[in-house]
Amino acid sequence: MMDNSGSKARIKFLALLVAIVLLWYIGSFFHIRPEGIQKSLEKFPVVYSGVIFVLLYVVVTFFIWLSKDVFKIVGAVIFGAIISTLFIWVAETANAFILFRLSRFLGRNFVENSLKGKFKDLDRKLTKANFFWLFMFRAVPLVPFRFMDLALGLTKISFRKYLIVVILGSPLRIFWVQYIAACVGTGIFGSPVRLAKYLIANKVLFNFSFIYLVLVILVAWKIKFRD
Repeated sequence: MMDNSGSKARIKFLALLVAIVLLWYIGSFFHIRPEGIQKSLEKFPVVYSGVIFVLLYVVVTFFIWLSKDVFKIVGAVIFGAIISTLFIWVAETANAFILFRLSRFLGRNFVENSLKGKFKDLDRKLTKANFFWLFMFRAVPLVPFRFMDLALGLTKISFRKYLIVVILGSPLRIFWVQYIAACVGTGIFGSPVRLAKYLIANKVLFNFSFIYLVLVILVAWKIKFRD
């Protein structure tokens, strides 16, 4: 019985890995044009275009991972920093629900049965991490939401706890990105240097970004040395 259960767990985990690789590979061949999305959304009133934007964000970014930046910038240009933050927050919460559940269902049993040594200790530390540190882990800008959703789905952390962290920890990070995108605009696609110049010219935002980096280090340090 145990061997059969272990075999099923391995097959499910392999299916998860194959799905991730395929989505990444297939997505690399698709290039979403921001101009096309922008023109399509601008045909509708804000209420309807907002709903369409959220649905497109969830569906398209699930299959084409690299399209998230396009949607973020287009959303900032059309809706502004605050409204686009709200729409992306809703979409990312839906993404977190889907990806966490998918990862938990397909991969947790295999990971739990296979972890040994330091990796098992890391799993225990992540599971025991208090709300504050999980909140900061979600709020810092250097860990992609998608990988966080998948990775924490493989741990023992409760979904309810993680969902609360997602809901409360995502807005600040999203707004930081949307504010920059709204100021720089779609011109960032043609000249990424424009983004660098903007950050350097705005010392408040640059300093805030530096503080974010310090928070990333603190979170990683806390998790690593947690008893």
